Amino acid sequence: MQFLLAFVVAAPLLGAAAALLPAPPGLKGRSPQQAVLRHGVTVTGVILAAAIALTLGFDHDAPSRFQATTDISWIQALNVRIHLGIDGISLPLLLMTALLFFLCAVYSYFKLPAGPSPKAFVALLLVLESGTLATFTVLDLLLFFLAFEMVLIPMYFLIARWGGAQRQAAAWKFILFTLLGSVVMLLGLLLIGLNSGTFDMVALASDNGRELTYTTQLLAVLAIGIGLAVKTPMWPLHSWLPDAHTAAPTVGSVLLAGVLLKMGTYGFIRILLPITPDGMRTFAPYLGAFAAIGIVYGSLACLALARKGNKGDLKRLIAYSSVGHMGFVLLGIATMTPTGVNGALFANIAHGLITGLLFFLVGALKDRYGTADLDTLAGATGAALYGRAPRFGAFLAFAAVASLGLPGLAGFWGEMLALFGAFDPAEGLSRPAFLTYMAIGGFGALLTAAYLLIVVRRVCMGDPKAESAAPVALADIQHYEFAAWTPLVALTVLAGLWPAVLLGLTNPAVQKLLAGGTS
Repeated sequence: MQFLLAFVVAAPLLGAAAALLPAPPGLKGRSPQQAVLRHGVTVTGVILAAAIALTLGFDHDAPSRFQATTDISWIQALNVRIHLGIDGISLPLLLMTALLFFLCAVYSYFKLPAGPSPKAFVALLLVLESGTLATFTVLDLLLFFLAFEMVLIPMYFLIARWGGAQRQAAAWKFILFTLLGSVVMLLGLLLIGLNSGTFDMVALASDNGRELTYTTQLLAVLAIGIGLAVKTPMWPLHSWLPDAHTAAPTVGSVLLAGVLLKMGTYGFIRILLPITPDGMRTFAPYLGAFAAIGIVYGSLACLALARKGNKGDLKRLIAYSSVGHMGFVLLGIATMTPTGVNGALFANIAHGLITGLLFFLVGALKDRYGTADLDTLAGATGAALYGRAPRFGAFLAFAAVASLGLPGLAGFWGEMLALFGAFDPAEGLSRPAFLTYMAIGGFGALLTAAYLLIVVRRVCMGDPKAESAAPVALADIQHYEFAAWTPLVALTVLAGLWPAVLLGLTNPAVQKLLAGGTS
């Protein structure tokens, strides 16, 4: 188990280095491009297999205990250690990350985005995977920061070199926003480590902030929270996200929504809740307010983009929907209750699966039509997927109803638990304020259903006058698309029908986390 976890974190870096080397003669296949893309599928597949083995070997009777741990001294002067481990909070995120990278590698093997060297593309993808996996497994504050920052450069180049229109501006906006947030976050992490005498996250969580003064906790929550909120992204620090998603290649959008956004909310849960509880309690009502505003703001922005004649970009619409969905995650965290935090973790996984699927579908639709403009896709010669590509239409309709939180699918449980947590927040928090946030969140859920059903009606059913227009040939789902998308559909259904699969892992770990490291 110890070796497997270290392998999962380190193997993508070794795979990235190998991707830049010439392929051995026997493994070149039809071309060097095919060889390096096959290399990406192989490495991500091996990492996924190792993550599954970790899951099977995980002691499910003790999910609150860190397992597969490695603890080695690294920088003695600062007491920084290479400390790795997984519990019920990080294991689902680790497994989902490994799965999404594998599916993206499979998809890219058949549909490589236009851009420079495939070797560079695969190498950047693997470096990105290493950084995200490390973020969910490291248990040292400085290592967390390094892993958190490690993903920025690969994602910047994936957007800037393999993206679409306005990719340079979007990539710069992404890197500037996240770097500025990270600088502030680093100050907060150093403030905690230097005042407590350790950067070890397990020891700090067990101490539960007793070694930190109230002022120190306030400053730490403010500094770290800003950096995490930018990555989440929380309204009003979200403005980089729609541009980045619109310009990114399909797999870049899938990974940005499915994995990178989760790093911010994971930091709130893993660092701020257990290490600075008094500071979080002070800022929780403000976090809840920003979350509630983000839910409604994201939904209203999507409604505006979905209206006929507004020339709304479908990728941009799905990006704004992420602002709303992540608002539910932040609301659950702000309640500081086991119910709310479990809902946040569940919504994290559900959003990764469902929005990842949506970006796959929208990217494939854009490849077929050369545009993601909703008016064009809904026009008289538009997609009309139910008639022209019925399987494609079925997948898009499924992803939309899953995203709006239909009971029986994964999107329902996280949002419901977050709202339940807001109904009865932690002791010391204003219940009237959180009841207001709950009502706003419920209204946002209605708006979410409205814009997603409008999208399905316009794209899948098309313009009523389409029958009089010349039919447009549209390829239905290809075999590689079916292979990349079906696992996300299956897991969305599984998590929706059997939520105990996730909650059985997260709840004991959350209970221990909120109790200050004691079960």
